[in-house]
Amino acid sequence: MEQPSLDVLIKKVESKYELAVAAAKRARQLTESCKNPDNPETIKPVTIALKEIAEDQLVIKRTLLKTK
Repeated sequence: MEQPSLDVLIKKVESKYELAVAAAKRARQLTESCKNPDNPETIKPVTIALKEIAEDQLVIKRTLLKTK
């Protein structure tokens, strides 16, 4: 499975930082729920996370920080 292009992914988020954080959080969820993380034939969790973001399967919740 190929990773989605950066051009597609950037349109789904507000910044590259948000993309990196969202993909990392989702990849960690996938890794923690994985039955056999040592299986070399599986698709990498980060690739799955990026694919989910590109296909709008992953909803990114944004929180606003309140300033005084």
